[in-house]
Amino acid sequence: MISFIHPPESTVNFREQVVPSGPPGEFDQAPPCVSVPPVPIQLSFYFPPKPKKKPIEQVLDRLSEMDIPGKEHAQEYLRHQYRRNFKFSTLRGSLTACGLFLGFLKDQGKAELKEISRQDLEAFVEHELDRGLTIVTVKTRLAGVYAFLRFLHEQGIVKAELLVKKIRLRLPYPLPKAINPDDVKTLLSVVDDVRDRAMILVLLRTGMRIGELLGTRVNDVNLGERKITIWEAEKNLVGRVVCISDDAAHALRAWFEKRDPHKALVFYGQGRSSLTYQGARSVFMKYLKKAGLGHKGYTLHCVRHTFASEMLNAGMRLEAVQVLLGHSNAEVTRRYARLTDKTREEEYFKAMQIIEKGEIDGDYRLDS
Repeated sequence: MISFIHPPESTVNFREQVVPSGPPGEFDQAPPCVSVPPVPIQLSFYFPPKPKKKPIEQVLDRLSEMDIPGKEHAQEYLRHQYRRNFKFSTLRGSLTACGLFLGFLKDQGKAELKEISRQDLEAFVEHELDRGLTIVTVKTRLAGVYAFLRFLHEQGIVKAELLVKKIRLRLPYPLPKAINPDDVKTLLSVVDDVRDRAMILVLLRTGMRIGELLGTRVNDVNLGERKITIWEAEKNLVGRVVCISDDAAHALRAWFEKRDPHKALVFYGQGRSSLTYQGARSVFMKYLKKAGLGHKGYTLHCVRHTFASEMLNAGMRLEAVQVLLGHSNAEVTRRYARLTDKTREEEYFKAMQIIEKGEIDGDYRLDS
């Protein structure tokens, strides 16, 4: 709202418009000026919000700012991915990989994509590693480059030999980090906010990814059947249904009684309609410090690892845990079996008792 107000000392002069009704010449003289007190004028301006750009438009805008060779092919490749319903995060990742690789080619003096060779790919990997990037990040970007090269090959731009023997980067295979059972109890004992307790317990008892939980709507939760429907998984876009434990269901009911019923999402921030990842992470880190666990390096994703480890320790089949976690590959779930193989532990300690008692018979001999 904008107000235009005349200064106090000013006057507005106007002449009354009068239709002459007397003899000619009676109204030849102008009527006197009339002084009007200042009047505030209220003007309202409505500026409609700018239409939100489509994901492909945002990505192509960034691409247009890059000075790289083969920009038109990269543009067509991104449009190709968009037509195949790729997620916005995937489009951004493809843009990053293509932009870095094509920019590297430019620095090497190559202006034509048909000149790309295996040596260029190897040099690009070395260049990214020299920048201090982790091997996982470099592998992800190399996979993005190979996807782009596959598209170029289908267009007849690059040779097939680039895709025959791909560069393989050997990654470390660490154990997933789960939260110690005693630390879980300590953490839950200090969570005193109704919303925060519901959020942490649902993560701990369902194995949902934090992005999946933050995108969960009230209509997706069925407390009667103690289930949550995930219509589209965050990573593989495959939907699934997860179960809710008694303590998590109790925490959710307490939160539902207190939350704003007009909000569509289950969890939201103060004065907002949603809760961001950074907001959820800040909440989790706050309680870790409050519980004296801030130095142990736990993250929000460790809660998901904890769920998987506890379910396997409790005797759930690996295939069932895979479905609950939404893993498309059983080998990903099998990592938790390495962490929680109770049978192996029992066999180890049983054998060690025999060794410690000196009950092993026979001699050790080398085969000749």
